Amino acid sequence: MSQSGALSGRIAFITGASRGIGAAVAKRFAAEGAHVILLARTVGGLEAVDDAIRKAGGQATLVPCDLTDFEVIDTLGPALLERFDKLDIFVGNAGLLGEMTPLTHYDAKAWHDVFDVNVHANWRLMRTLEPLLRRSDAGRAILVTSGAAANPRAFWGAYAVTKAALETLTRVWASELENTGVRVNLLNPGGTRTGMRAKAFPGEDPDTLKTPEDITGSFVELASPDSTRHGELIDLV
Repeated sequence: MSQSGALSGRIAFITGASRGIGAAVAKRFAAEGAHVILLARTVGGLEAVDDAIRKAGGQATLVPCDLTDFEVIDTLGPALLERFDKLDIFVGNAGLLGEMTPLTHYDAKAWHDVFDVNVHANWRLMRTLEPLLRRSDAGRAILVTSGAAANPRAFWGAYAVTKAALETLTRVWASELENTGVRVNLLNPGGTRTGMRAKAFPGEDPDTLKTPEDITGSFVELASPDSTRHGELIDLV
């Protein structure tokens, strides 16, 4: 574990941390000295990330959990308070693409599932984690969005709608925290080599895209105690 990294001694909570952007951010944060708390559904994926972090000398705590298990999500704040006393960084990265289909053809349950993961879970996380972020000397929250929110197109349905909702949700939260030490921002990674991207663009050459590791520096900058950005949308397109 780095004693001189940009995030030395910080406590960071990351969702969707078993693969893709979440896993890359988890490894980078740990390399920068943070103790990372990793949430994802896939136990095997979490353990693989944990192994990589520990092999590099970092520290991680694993939280195998489905974000739609709202009763468990609501208990995270009190549990983390008891264990760590505070939270310095929250990265809301987990997301669900849903079906690529016309709005009027969408299965109702599938529609609600996307809202549960992309919007409702993040609201519950904000609610349960805010008291811990306020206990930090420099609480930082980064919510991951998509260009689909501002540029909706045919067949992107629930994903585009929920990312637009997430952006508004995050901006409201940032406004409410304006006079605190907590800084809240949105980050749009743009085209990145992930499993979700491959599902959305099956004919795309992944070698033309940046890797998740390529964008972790932007997360470190926003998570840093020195960052003053607040209520912004950082677009990496």
